Amino acid sequence: MSFIHYSSKEINCKIVYYGPGLCGKTANIRYIYSNTNPESKGKLVSIATETEHTLFFDFLPIFLGTLNGFKLKFHLYTVPGQIFYEASRKLIVKGVDGIVFVADSQVERMDANIESMDNLKRNLSEQGTDISYTPLALQYNKRDLSNIMTAEEMNRLLNPRGVPLYEAVALKGDGVFETLKDVTRQVIAEIKKAM
Repeated sequence: MSFIHYSSKEINCKIVYYGPGLCGKTANIRYIYSNTNPESKGKLVSIATETEHTLFFDFLPIFLGTLNGFKLKFHLYTVPGQIFYEASRKLIVKGVDGIVFVADSQVERMDANIESMDNLKRNLSEQGTDISYTPLALQYNKRDLSNIMTAEEMNRLLNPRGVPLYEAVALKGDGVFETLKDVTRQVIAEIKKAM
């Protein structure tokens, strides 16, 4: 749920990048950070283990203009992909306004993608949030590799709701901003309904 700060005329929104370990969530955040105007972004905070996995979250506030005289501020987070950080995942999705689900396109990673999507649905449900009504965009990452599933196959397994999907190569930036723009558009539409 967006946090509206009336005294500073600011609306704070939370976007969470969710998906299995090593799917490209952090690559998305890093690319966005590196390619965003310095005046439009805050400090990137990243906590990683020795093996470069995101341990808790990446946090990147981005200012995206105004809505009815309020400044819009998006905070981007990633969840840790590893299953043993379940408590952290639950905490990070609390109060989420929009989700980017990053799926690894490699054939051998599909079970991990499905497990992560099921985990997302369960974590939201435990907080009283129905994924069916949550702004959501899917990103099928690592499309430059040779051992990948087709987008149609991935859709059949991961996208029964038919939400927007973007094919991506996050390390190169392909599909990164398109995915972010879509989920922020969905979040803004929800805010407008509530105002």
